[in-house]
Amino acid sequence: RNINPSPYLFFFDYGDYKLMGSSPESQLIIQNDRAIVHPIAGTFKRTGEDALDQEMAEKLLADPKENAEHVMLVDLARNDLSRLCDDVSVNYYRKIQYYSHVIHLVSEVTGKVRPGTNPFELMAVTFPAGTLSGAPKFRAMELIDQYEPTQRGYYGGCLGFMGFDGSCNHAIMIRSFLSRDNTLFYQAGAGVVAASKPESELQEVNNKLGALKKAILFAQEIV
Repeated sequence: RNINPSPYLFFFDYGDYKLMGSSPESQLIIQNDRAIVHPIAGTFKRTGEDALDQEMAEKLLADPKENAEHVMLVDLARNDLSRLCDDVSVNYYRKIQYYSHVIHLVSEVTGKVRPGTNPFELMAVTFPAGTLSGAPKFRAMELIDQYEPTQRGYYGGCLGFMGFDGSCNHAIMIRSFLSRDNTLFYQAGAGVVAASKPESELQEVNNKLGALKKAILFAQEIV
């Protein structure tokens, strides 16, 4: 909470393992018969100085690669919701949001849930989040399975609640730890598009891991 304040803070104890994290991104929200997705795509590192952060935010908004990635994933969110929703629209687009270690581009995509739709159906058509898979989603997931050497496990999944009234609020499990057998496991990733540079994507991964690494160091000091 101190190191990486985020919209979703969670700790779940399942006995032989625990999940904890501070996720900035929702997987799916359903409230008042509206489904909401917040694609987060486009990332620059924060500098620690407000004036420089503002300059970095302007560069992020103008960066062709980061914007190409964001546009792709907003389109995917619209397509996913349109399968079970009407009046799908983008409420805000490419909004700058500041987090403890990074700056993100964020949009909000919403749709009116069709009558008779089960919230689990909406979960199925929106999972996994496009920001964790890429597009086209099915083929992207095939490539992930083919090329990623480590299974994702909990990473990129979601965690939250579903109400008897059809409401739903789930966070994507990013910026999160799995604790098992006195060992912490954590992961991060970056979106790859045609204009990607490997060294930049690796740096993005390290930027995203920054808060988790800092949390480990902080925990060692207070034990």
